Amino acid sequence: MNKSGLIEALAKKENLTEKKATDVVNLIFKGFTDALKNGGRIEIRGFGSLIVRNYNSYKGRNPKTGSSIEVSPKRLPFFKVGKELREMVNTVNKT
Repeated sequence: MNKSGLIEALAKKENLTEKKATDVVNLIFKGFTDALKNGGRIEIRGFGSLIVRNYNSYKGRNPKTGSSIEVSPKRLPFFKVGKELREMVNTVNKT
């Protein structure tokens, strides 16, 4: 599922216009983005959690030229799947 699929499903299920459903989804994503930007954590029980992890700089290698390069430190979102979702996905694969 992608963002437009989510918007369509929300509009259909809650009997909303496409515009209102788009606004709701964008508001939720903006809240998630703002929370992560400010060092917060997002936890959705039964689904998973998102945090920002800090990665130190390191020496990398350009695979094309083989030369050594310095990779700068960065902050990236990290998703940890929740126990309930993990079990549901595993159950589907076993049947």
